[in-house]
Amino acid sequence: MSSGLSLILCIVAGVLLLVGFLGTFVPVLPGAPLAWAGLLAAHFSQYNSISYLCLIITAVIAVVVSIADNIFPVTMTKKAGGSKYATTGATLGLIVGFFTGPWGIILGPFFGALIGEFINKKGQTEGVLKAAFGAFSGFLLGTGLKMITVLGFIWVYVISFFR
Repeated sequence: MSSGLSLILCIVAGVLLLVGFLGTFVPVLPGAPLAWAGLLAAHFSQYNSISYLCLIITAVIAVVVSIADNIFPVTMTKKAGGSKYATTGATLGLIVGFFTGPWGIILGPFFGALIGEFINKKGQTEGVLKAAFGAFSGFLLGTGLKMITVLGFIWVYVISFFR
């Protein structure tokens, strides 16, 4: 492989990893799978040394994390007595919050879940706050797990670059 193509693959890998990191908190981007695609691109570059075993292990991790990220908010919302409205509200709150800056990203899911559950309860306030905290906790758990995973993938990329 030419060194020019290898350099392009290395750069594409880095970009995919960075976009994957953005995907840990932007709901429309699949963070862990994009970051894994970055590791795959790096594997084919002569500037990185990522083994097939590492690719297989990280692929399994990316799949498990992606599934868990979708299960945590629903599970935590249900445990807190919330409905699908709270979970949907948390997702919509994140999307709206994304356009309002860092505080919006943090608080958007909570207020979205709160409003969603309030709508579901037809204006009654009993259990709304608890459901909102459940949805928010599930969101934070999933997002945290994705961030840790993608940061681990970035670490693998950086280490493999210097080997």
